[in-house]
Amino acid sequence: MTTLKTASPWVNGRAQLNQLFQAYYQLTKPKVVALLVLTAVVGMMLASPGWPDPWLIVTASSGIALVSGAAAAFNHVLDQKIDAQMARTYMRPLPKGRLTNQQAIIFACILAMSGFLLLLLAVNALTAYLTLVGLFGYAVVYTLILKRATPQNIVIGGVAGALPPVLGWTSVTGSVSGEALLLMMIIFAWTPPHFWALAIHRVNDYARANIPMLPVTHGIAFTKTLILLYTFLLMAVCWLPYLIGMTGLLYLLSSLVLNMLFIRHAWRLKFAAQATTAMDTFRFSILHLMLLFLALLVDHYVLIFWYEGSIL
Repeated sequence: MTTLKTASPWVNGRAQLNQLFQAYYQLTKPKVVALLVLTAVVGMMLASPGWPDPWLIVTASSGIALVSGAAAAFNHVLDQKIDAQMARTYMRPLPKGRLTNQQAIIFACILAMSGFLLLLLAVNALTAYLTLVGLFGYAVVYTLILKRATPQNIVIGGVAGALPPVLGWTSVTGSVSGEALLLMMIIFAWTPPHFWALAIHRVNDYARANIPMLPVTHGIAFTKTLILLYTFLLMAVCWLPYLIGMTGLLYLLSSLVLNMLFIRHAWRLKFAAQATTAMDTFRFSILHLMLLFLALLVDHYVLIFWYEGSIL
């Protein structure tokens, strides 16, 4: 006769702790935060004539990541009823009951306060307060107001998501410059075609949740047209760093290739779409932004090496 072995309390407790950690981790939208921090780090690098202070990079990146994670957690709290109705988000911690509202709000507040104090004490006040502006813009202005009020929600609300390179710049310089705002403009122009491609793929979910995303209110065909037009606008905006002498040929050529590929995806979405084309466009847009900012970074240090012979 065999007997069934039950897991020890220690094993059960460890499993529950791991599940709790995963739930809190998911609240922060780590992939989104990672992309935001990358653009912030590039902003730090481009604001520096050489290598920024490594300690500054660590503290500023950590502070920005913490506040960005807090904004994501507040978004989970405010959007939980919508999330429960959508195939993409119904497994999130709050709709599934893996965390309570109180736990999520306390966690978000701890992240926000920790990030703000780290930036205020170890970086500078301007960066700390601008980061809070970004949190308010995403969690309140976009999530609570614009998302539920207008099909232009992602266009207007995109300002908050475009702030990280400015935050990186101010971390180093303590001031906002035209170059920093230009980096912000790139992300601002990139955001609508990026998100509208996802909205097309999930149009039925948004309609069911009564969220006025552009494909729901104006139709998929109209949204595809705007995505294509915005990719051309994005390419024009991406030329500006080169035209003002901020970058060199390496960035210009990289930007040209990446934007032509983005336009190609948008063209297919408009004129030869298949079942996966919208999601393919969305996924490529993420790769596009990541590689574009890496091109900015590499180009910056190539120029320094070329003109000064050293980056030290």
